[in-house]
Amino acid sequence: MMEPRKRIGLLFGGRSAEHEVSKLSAANVLRALDPDRYEVVLIGIGRDGRWLLCDNGNGAGRGAQSLEIPEGSPQVALLPGGHGEMIVLHDSSQAGTLRLDAVVPVLHGPNGEDGTVQGSLELANIPYVGSGVTGSAASMDKDVAKRLLRDSGLPVVPYLTLTAGKNLDYRAAVDALGTPDLFIKPANMGSSVGVSRATSAEEFEKACERAFRYDGKLLVERSVTGAREIECSVLEDASGEVRASPLGEIVPAADHGFYSYDAKYIDAAGALLRIPADLAPDEADRIRGLAVETFKVLNCEGLARVDFFVDPKRTDALYVNEVNTLPGFTAISMYPKLWEAGGLPAGALMEVLIQHAIARHARRNALALV
Repeated sequence: MMEPRKRIGLLFGGRSAEHEVSKLSAANVLRALDPDRYEVVLIGIGRDGRWLLCDNGNGAGRGAQSLEIPEGSPQVALLPGGHGEMIVLHDSSQAGTLRLDAVVPVLHGPNGEDGTVQGSLELANIPYVGSGVTGSAASMDKDVAKRLLRDSGLPVVPYLTLTAGKNLDYRAAVDALGTPDLFIKPANMGSSVGVSRATSAEEFEKACERAFRYDGKLLVERSVTGAREIECSVLEDASGEVRASPLGEIVPAADHGFYSYDAKYIDAAGALLRIPADLAPDEADRIRGLAVETFKVLNCEGLARVDFFVDPKRTDALYVNEVNTLPGFTAISMYPKLWEAGGLPAGALMEVLIQHAIARHARRNALALV
């Protein structure tokens, strides 16, 4: 006898510069969820932060390349302690309720991937896919993540932290990091939003000005000249076992220089995704082991994509670049593509993630409160 379908809330959109990427990812996740097992409720988070019930505005459904957040959609809110009960405000005089069994957040960047939404889902006492508050927040802040990784003995690219009240000129950064070739990035942002390269004082100033548009804290990193960009997808199942996928390599097109936002999502020829990465077996094993270790050090749960730099001049020079706890899930995103290469297609991958969320929720609710 088939189990009754679970009602899954699919959260997408959000109040970040990665709003559009989230809509693309969510459309792909929707296609991956088995309609015989799951009734999917689409919940779009508008740029103003409101949660909106979007089922009626996505008529294309599983065939859509991107989900939409239609104007005039009913506003919804999860009840704290409600075990998934959600209020639906149809208008000022009419309200109803809807109960969810679990939530799949497909949100990238601040106000979605940084522990804020995860905290609200914890308060609502509902299972959800992905890392909890601590893992999400620590991984999102690149400065905090690098400190934790460095203190655990894991290799990270040398960097400086810059805030609006801390003056740092290009020459001081060059002297501190030992190279005139620098990368400047917002500490709390993904998809290469706000990231720039600087090889002069003028470029440095412009890069900082651009990055400060997205965050009040920046990272200034030493460029690893000619570094190979290697990515690994990490997955935790319902039993708590953590495993690493085959590795992939990103080879940006010459006219992009690095794996920028445009190369990821706009220019179809912006980068070559090489799966599996061309690495010696022992080197690949080392990177996969480091990916799992990074996942655990940052208290990640469920899923994460761990990105590495490999210095082509020194095979022993390997650095953890960053960790994405809610990585892109578009048709060309590395996280699902790497697991597909490892024999786990998108539908099976989502099944593992949802079962992990449900099992974790049960374990947490079994803990003593006093």
